[in-house]
Amino acid sequence: MALILTRGGFSLPGTSINFKTGTWRVQKPFHRHLSAPCHSACPAGENAQAWIAKVDEGLFQQAWETLVAVNPLPAVTGRVCHHPCETACNRGQFDEAISINKIERFLGDEAIEQGWAYPVDKPRKSALRAAVVGAGPAGLSAAYHLVRLGYNVTLFDQLPEAGGVLRTALPAYRLPRLVLDAEVGRLLSVGIDFRPQHRLGRDMSLDELKAEYSAVFLGPGDQKSREWSIDGVVQRDLHVGIDLLKEWVAMGSVPQCTSAAIVGGGNTAIDLSRILKRAGVQEVHVITHQSLPGPGIPKEDAMTAIPREIDQALEEGVVIHPHRGIRRLILRGEKVVGVELVHMKKMDKGGKKQTIAFEGTETVLHVDQVIPAVGQEVDPFGMEDLLHHKHAFDADPWGRINGRDGVFVGGDARSGSSGTMSGAVGDGRRAAEAIDAYLREGLPPEEDTTPTIAFGQLNVNYYEHAPRQQEAVLPVDRRKGTEEIEGGLSASQVSLEAQRCFSCGTCFACDNCWTLCPDQAVLKTKELASDGSHYVFDFDYCKGCGLCAEECPCGFIAMEEEI
Repeated sequence: MALILTRGGFSLPGTSINFKTGTWRVQKPFHRHLSAPCHSACPAGENAQAWIAKVDEGLFQQAWETLVAVNPLPAVTGRVCHHPCETACNRGQFDEAISINKIERFLGDEAIEQGWAYPVDKPRKSALRAAVVGAGPAGLSAAYHLVRLGYNVTLFDQLPEAGGVLRTALPAYRLPRLVLDAEVGRLLSVGIDFRPQHRLGRDMSLDELKAEYSAVFLGPGDQKSREWSIDGVVQRDLHVGIDLLKEWVAMGSVPQCTSAAIVGGGNTAIDLSRILKRAGVQEVHVITHQSLPGPGIPKEDAMTAIPREIDQALEEGVVIHPHRGIRRLILRGEKVVGVELVHMKKMDKGGKKQTIAFEGTETVLHVDQVIPAVGQEVDPFGMEDLLHHKHAFDADPWGRINGRDGVFVGGDARSGSSGTMSGAVGDGRRAAEAIDAYLREGLPPEEDTTPTIAFGQLNVNYYEHAPRQQEAVLPVDRRKGTEEIEGGLSASQVSLEAQRCFSCGTCFACDNCWTLCPDQAVLKTKELASDGSHYVFDFDYCKGCGLCAEECPCGFIAMEEEI
């Protein structure tokens, strides 16, 4: 008997859409924006994923414009930032972290070379006026963002040129002056009225500024060295770390000695140690209570200097003595001839970690110069009424000083600051936003509370292993002057590096959900949808199988219970 084939009752064109199979669903997919770890970890507030995506598309200028909407100094931060974004990068758990810092540097350098204009409109002459005191990273950032928000800004600094500590204390081998001059000069040209050689407390008072301007931002930095002694004893020819750094940057010279011990574990100590080696000091020692940074070392126990700078100092012959303290100075007359070192250890005392000397571990180190680099504090000159004899300003992360309407603070002068350049840039931006809210009598700004996506929330099966692009580094035997030690990446290297980005928590239009949906319940849009993606869910037919969420590489799709 011949088989008779009959047309099914629901096989006519278009009839399948009559069965809205979405009614079977007990869970449904949704798009969720999660913060990439690089964004969450950046003290400046940069969303590196956003501008790296533009680099991946070959849109370098758009990438730079996205970047400088947050950080106006990428050519500088791309050289001196400690880049915690890379430590947090999810790619580091797959092969190697993305070279975010070097991509940032490339964009900053490219903007200078190509003459890209900052995407900022000059304020109207009738706009409200704001004063910014201090032209360091925090002040420059605050001034720039205030201009972006439409305010007329006057920027004061006691020095003849803008840049603050970037200009006065950063060695040129880390930050070439041509780069600093170019970036700062371009930034000031957005409409900032820069008035050099104006010192608060000498050329104008805080009350005068408050009377003339609608708001005042203070970014004086830490200009005063902390007092240091060993049981009240100091050597006769005592030199302080930050002062020697400034002397080297300005004059190219430091006091001559045969051997030196620098006390401290921060960037000042490491920078100074490398400068002394360049100046011909045969033995340079760094003495710190902290540990050398490395795997398994808690952040609170590690030296605060940038790890790559520490590594380069060791390459250049600097000797670091971790977990050591000075028990006493050994003097001949009033001149130091050595120090007695002792091991230091952290112990719990009353629920608090304290660093104490480990008795019986004393050793002698023969040196003819001891240089403290144990940190700085705010010079209170002109701001005594605000500081109340404290070493920094009590202010919230937005720079608001309790009980001082119209006066804001940021950078190293703010209590609780990160003490980094990128942190100062972030402080300036947040303070500008707080000033804008204050002057508009609007709601106070809020911190971004978007959760951070973890490595385990990605589907890394869709990514291929690829090596991190490496920059050229000056050989040790050529590190003798001010020539820049670390090179940048080329355009082709930057493009390859951008391709390695996981796009954590943000859709990058891979089409997986659209291609793999068994019910064709994911629709692709020509224009961006309201959530910023190119996809929408057709819940009339989505059965809630979860395949789209499972196969989303970047964790942009999640499932939730159907209500």
